[in-house]
Amino acid sequence: MKKYIDETIKNIEKRIDDKDIDKAFREDVLIKIDFFNKERFIHLIITLFYALFVVIFLCSASKSVIYLIFGLMLVCFLIPYIIYYFKLEARVQYLYRLYDKIKNSEKL
Repeated sequence: MKKYIDETIKNIEKRIDDKDIDKAFREDVLIKIDFFNKERFIHLIITLFYALFVVIFLCSASKSVIYLIFGLMLVCFLIPYIIYYFKLEARVQYLYRLYDKIKNSEKL
């Protein structure tokens, strides 16, 4: 997904720089932003569930060491997921700014 969104951003930036903007391009950008928003939402839900399970397992660690082990294993998955989610979030917000540039340049 990272490669795809980066390629999309490069293509959009190139078309903005070339002033190759029309209504179809603007609608295509909106569709891609919608796809990335759905991807972002899915990853948000997954990240929140991982965090919930980490809290549950770590709170249950006083009952058994197994819960602590599972909780720590989940933390190992949670940290990269949080990093991935925030990078995805930043890219989608950058797409919003690019879309604003498209709208502003179309008015000129």
